[in-house]
Amino acid sequence: MEGKIISAKWIIPSAEDKPLENSCLVIEKDKIIDLGSKEKIVSKYPNFQIESFEKGLIFPGLVNAHTHVPMTILRGLAEDLALMTWLTQYIFPVEAKLKREWVYWGTKLSLIEMIKSGITLFCDMYIFEPEVIRATEESGLKALLGEGLFDFPSPGYGPLEKGLGLTEDLLKNFQNHPSIKIAVSPHTLYTCSPETIKKCLKIAEKYSAKFHIHLSENKEEVVEVQKKYGKRPVKLLYELGAFSENLIAAHCVKLTPEEIELLAENKVNIAHCPESNLKLGSGIAPVPELLQYKVNIALGTDGPASNNDLDIFSEMKTACLIQKGLRENPTIITAKDVFKMATEWGAKALGFENSGKLLPGYKADLAVLDLNNHSLQPDYNPLALLVYSAKGGYVSDLMVNGNWIMKNYQILTLNEEETKVKIEEIKKEVLSIISNL
Repeated sequence: MEGKIISAKWIIPSAEDKPLENSCLVIEKDKIIDLGSKEKIVSKYPNFQIESFEKGLIFPGLVNAHTHVPMTILRGLAEDLALMTWLTQYIFPVEAKLKREWVYWGTKLSLIEMIKSGITLFCDMYIFEPEVIRATEESGLKALLGEGLFDFPSPGYGPLEKGLGLTEDLLKNFQNHPSIKIAVSPHTLYTCSPETIKKCLKIAEKYSAKFHIHLSENKEEVVEVQKKYGKRPVKLLYELGAFSENLIAAHCVKLTPEEIELLAENKVNIAHCPESNLKLGSGIAPVPELLQYKVNIALGTDGPASNNDLDIFSEMKTACLIQKGLRENPTIITAKDVFKMATEWGAKALGFENSGKLLPGYKADLAVLDLNNHSLQPDYNPLALLVYSAKGGYVSDLMVNGNWIMKNYQILTLNEEETKVKIEEIKKEVLSIISNL
């Protein structure tokens, strides 16, 4: 068979392209080579296999640009707490006893959730990242992955120097991988000294790698960094030489107008995580101002312990609604804006610029939204359906690099039942740790 023709009731090629009704995509190997009306495409490619989604809306696979996927094992463990309390009194104590096996199965649970939520590409920073890589390879998803680096010893690698060595080994080993890229991932400026940041930057520059860090997430971070180094986080990181188009700065909630200009001038990518920021009481990022300065903004869920889900549909809606309400202006940010953040801008931020659109020359990374759901009818405006009405779990099929990862709600690459059993076992171990704190 030469290739595939995929037809659907609706196809959304990108945020800027008009949705196509009763049309087709043509896929050869891992790429899109054509799209158009069903009549035209079928006659043009007579030997291609046809798959039809008569009640389907096909759209570019979503991008989760900042998360900590193994943290599904900690979902619901500590709730309604300030970020520093949540981290220091609950998360860090459990992570100090973290096991490699927990990371592997926690990742699998997150991958299942992300596949069912239409995500084809994600960015992760955590401990025991080789286990995240192993599970991700099994799933078939694309990812930018990096071991979280700290000044203090990590249960994943021990002292910092070993973490830096691990990062460099991963960068060497995954230089030519078709689906996985490696990022250099220092945690934050309050867990990584300027000396550590410089060491990380040296490695990132050597391999032209992405540099992924939490930045200006809340007022406590700004106060702590300013007290310690005499500068706000954005200025400190800039002066350390980290600002470039390879920087992915997660959160960026607490920004001054001057800092926004500095981020824009240096083409820094921002991973906006609205629901985690709201839940932890961190605040609301100045997204309209960032858009005004043409900063490349991607959308992330953050970890499933501080958000509780990995649903980018939900993040799109929240990112839109909070700005409309806060600014008392319904036009200040649009469905088109946040859809770009969740697709092409996210892919650009992560270094997968041949993903994020369904146009000739782009990779065949796509999802199918099942329009049989009552809350997705009627379908006057397909893009609005995706942003304001769709939810994780409404996706019936998912394709990455031209291969089906999920068909008719059945994941083809991961064993869901086995994962649930393992997670229940891990839960008992985590509860045992908590009871002894």
